Amino acid sequence: MTPPRRQRRYPRHEPPPPGPGKQGKQGEAKNPERLYVVAGADEDGARAALDLVTLIVARADPPPSATPEQAALLRLCTAPLSVAELSAYLNLPFSAMTVLITELITAELVQARAPIVRQAVPDRSLLEAVMHGLQRL
Repeated sequence: MTPPRRQRRYPRHEPPPPGPGKQGKQGEAKNPERLYVVAGADEDGARAALDLVTLIVARADPPPSATPEQAALLRLCTAPLSVAELSAYLNLPFSAMTVLITELITAELVQARAPIVRQAVPDRSLLEAVMHGLQRL
């Protein structure tokens, strides 16, 4: 049995549709300069030492001069959120988020905190010694 012949998806007289990277999820065209506009000009190249699990907390309400991304970030950060969560909620890559958060830290609108580390569980032998000591009382 011979396999069926493949037909062209698009006739030769029609141009093919734009490539996969040119359109968004709903079909609207994406602007490649958007991340540069969101992140702004990085003149000195200095960025805050942020990790994916660094917690960001808003210290003030968004000022009228804030960009839409900055205002959205400040509204989200009323409760502590990690940089990874903010990146997912705002649909921005980590590199753009670090530039955006660095601008807000220098303007003293947000505060970066180290992630909350759980205390190490005490040694089991210590807990048993305390338990036996309490039982003897």
